[in-house]
Amino acid sequence: MGQSLVQNYLHIIFSTKNRQPLITKSIEPELHGYIGGICNRLGCQVIKVGGYTDHIHLLCRLSKNITLTKLMQEIKSHSSKWIKTKGEEFDDFYWQNGYGAFSVNCSQVNPVIEYIAGQHEHHRKKTFQEEYIAFLKKYDVDYDERYVWD
Repeated sequence: MGQSLVQNYLHIIFSTKNRQPLITKSIEPELHGYIGGICNRLGCQVIKVGGYTDHIHLLCRLSKNITLTKLMQEIKSHSSKWIKTKGEEFDDFYWQNGYGAFSVNCSQVNPVIEYIAGQHEHHRKKTFQEEYIAFLKKYDVDYDERYVWD
């Protein structure tokens, strides 16, 4: 086979350090756009970025030329530095160390887009912790809750 063809859709979820509600409505659209720009620059086509005050949901196609670990390092380091330039209220902004990344079947891309778009409504009823644990259970991920919330 002469050509390498890859189409890996990923739903990535990560939180602010200690789930601090630092993603305000004033910065949210610009932060989502900035994160999307990082993905696109790295060849990982962004499909949807959303979230709530304490976390981000990202749906993208992972490029064949970058590892997931490298993508997350780039997103977190650059967006954290960027947001700190947006005002004193972001001086203590940090992302949590870890993240969740879940593969998405191409037939489920639209439902994931809708899910991400509905985050503000969704979190009127469910906390980030409840949501994240539900994802870990849905995807049958082994985890130790002592280490999930760093």
